[in-house]
This record gives sequence, C-alpha cells and structure tokens, in this order.
Amino acid sequence: MKPVEAGALSDDVGDLVRDTAAVMKLNDLRDNPGARHARKRVGRGIGSGLGKTAGKGHKGQKARSGGRTIPGFEGGQMPLYRRLPKRGFKNPMRKTFVIVNLGAIQKAVEAGRLSDAGPIDEAALQAAGFFKRRHDGVRLLAKGAFSARVALSVTGASRAAVAAVEKAGGSVALTGFGKGMDGAEKDVAGADTAPAESPEPTS
Repeated sequence: MKPVEAGALSDDVGDLVRDTAAVMKLNDLRDNPGARHARKRVGRGIGSGLGKTAGKGHKGQKARSGGRTIPGFEGGQMPLYRRLPKRGFKNPMRKTFVIVNLGAIQKAVEAGRLSDAGPIDEAALQAAGFFKRRHDGVRLLAKGAFSARVALSVTGASRAAVAAVEKAGGSVALTGFGKGMDGAEKDVAGADTAPAESPEPTS
C-alpha cells in the first residue's frame, strides 16, 4: 500500500471543509434583520414601561375594555356626516349596460375577430374580447367610422348607431324592448313614446 503524504491529506481535508461550509443547512436559515418583532408584553412590572396600567393611562373611556369609538364619532358633537345635507338617491332598479362603439366593431371585423357572414350577437362580442361580463346588456353607440355590412343583435342602440348600420347595408335587432316606469313603450333610442290608445267599445 502506497503511503499518503501528510500535505496531500491536509489539502483534501481542507477542500472537504470548504465544500461542507458552502452547503446551506436548515439550521442556518434566518429572517432578515428587523423582519420579526418581539411581542409587546404588557402588565409585567414597572421596569418594562408597560406595567400596571399597561400603557392605557388612568381611567377614562380609552382605558376601559371595549372603550373604542366608531369612525366619525366626535365626542357627542353632531358628526360631519350628519351635518352635511343629503342629495340625490341610488335607484335600486338601475341597470348597467356595456357600451360598444361601431368603430370598435369595424376594427374587429377587419382584424378577423368578428365574422360578417352571420349575425353578430352579444355572445359573439363577448367571445371577441369586447367585454368580460354583459351585466344588463349591450348598448350600441355610433362613435367611429363604420362600413361593414353586418346584422347586429344587441339589447339597445342609439338612433345614430342604427342609422349608421343601416346605411352600410346592415341591420340592428334590439332585444331590450320593454316598458318604462311610466308604462310607455321604449323606442330604439331609449326615449318614451306614448302607448297606442285602445278603441272605445261600441254598444
């Protein structure tokens, strides 16, 4: 057996120690300095600075258990949110419509995201990425240039939008016809039109 020189053995041991020191160990993991804060222990003697009254002082509402006030409380004075007058109201029957402009539809048709071969309804607009949720329907507006010959089916549309589509040779089918709060029929522009009078019965 060939003897091992002392110098060579010490070099191998040194390499092993260096390799071991480079390996990360679980017991070496530490948080960054200041990442962890010690829990504040109150009522543990006057030497801590938070003993006896535990930092709450002597008596009073704020020294009591649950002695907090609601946001906006002004010590019994009439609070600001009650001093200011009320204005307007929030209609519980309000509807939220998604606005789609004709110019955006024209660009989608030119880009191939919408096909002018068949009717374009709200589901097709949603699939083309015009909106994520339909809410209470889609309302068509006439902003932008429009020349595509398409058949559109939406909840509502402005008069200018319907005229622009028909001028390009297309059509608009409205699915949002209904009656307003006053019982009057709604036209394509959303304006009220008086209902037709029923004939008087003859004897």
